[in-house]
Amino acid sequence: MTLKERPLLKAIGLMSGTSLDGVDVALIETDGERVGTFGPTGYRAYTDSERTLLRQALADAVPVTERSARPGVLTDAEQLVTRAHAEAVENFLTAHCLSRDSIDVVGFHGQTVLHRPDRKLTVQIGDGHALARSLGMPVVFDLRAADVAGGGQGAPLVPVYHSALVRMLGRSGPTVVVNIGGVANITYIDGETLIACDTGPGNALLDDFMLRRTGEAVDRDGRTGSRGRADQDWIAHALSRPFFTSPPPKSLDRNDFAALTVDGMSTEDGAATLTAFTAASIALIAPTLPKLPATWMVVGGGASNPTLMRMLGERLAPATVTRGTDLGWSGDAIEAQAFAYMAVRSLKGLPLTFPGTTGVAAPLTGGVLAKP
Repeated sequence: MTLKERPLLKAIGLMSGTSLDGVDVALIETDGERVGTFGPTGYRAYTDSERTLLRQALADAVPVTERSARPGVLTDAEQLVTRAHAEAVENFLTAHCLSRDSIDVVGFHGQTVLHRPDRKLTVQIGDGHALARSLGMPVVFDLRAADVAGGGQGAPLVPVYHSALVRMLGRSGPTVVVNIGGVANITYIDGETLIACDTGPGNALLDDFMLRRTGEAVDRDGRTGSRGRADQDWIAHALSRPFFTSPPPKSLDRNDFAALTVDGMSTEDGAATLTAFTAASIALIAPTLPKLPATWMVVGGGASNPTLMRMLGERLAPATVTRGTDLGWSGDAIEAQAFAYMAVRSLKGLPLTFPGTTGVAAPLTGGVLAKP
């Protein structure tokens, strides 16, 4: 059977990222290698109270040393995450007139509350078995644990999907996909060479700063940052941390840089400084790559921030920096698509992570299948 003759499965992917904004939903058809078709996407926003609970869960997870531990509000937060994802799928099925019998699998990432691969510990809350029972559909979840247990970083997980997207474009030569969520990560693709790592804070520091200053957890369209002046001395000091000089693969917890504050600056200057910090930390990875890429494709929430995109373009010149949406890719739902893709790969025992993406010793599959 040739590659194109392999049967395609219909998979729904779910993603609740480190930005804590809500649940993204996406449908794709894939055989775990190629993407046949892109289906509709959806979104279920978290309410303010739900977001507050999830932020408290991040704080309560800090002392966790066992993956199964649920101190503080973590049990309540896990029930919330499971319920919100069930609602997101049910609403998605109804909105697009899809029967649950037509869906082969659901890929469920859960909500990361702690990521400490140096301790072989990564915690994503969300009950995959309860979700499968609620939806009446098979669910693949716990997609990071096998990699971390095998000595990998457990992140980033989406490079194998980025590679599939770039193959569809038919481009040659080194290319980088930049995913800017709460944490930023890159995937370097050059033929069969696949290298990935987290690069530093994506939107997390900026979002948290804007929430404290304005009550809104985002710099909408980069407007606040565009009116400020970035403090280059502050950025240089922040970039002196050892993480930024270590080569890939490497990964981060959302709050690893939470101690870096710009509270003494004006709201505009603070937003500009944190935005510039994200751009600078992404650009800092370029010299560590085997070849300087000519094209950087940006996806995730950060791609919607024109100020960040401008700063990134300035840092990476003369390379071309473009948004994934300009290539026909989904914007905010690309990670949800990735987890649909990886759920199918998990069902088929295909690798999710690789030595060049997480540092695991050999290509490794992962995920747990929960049946309804």
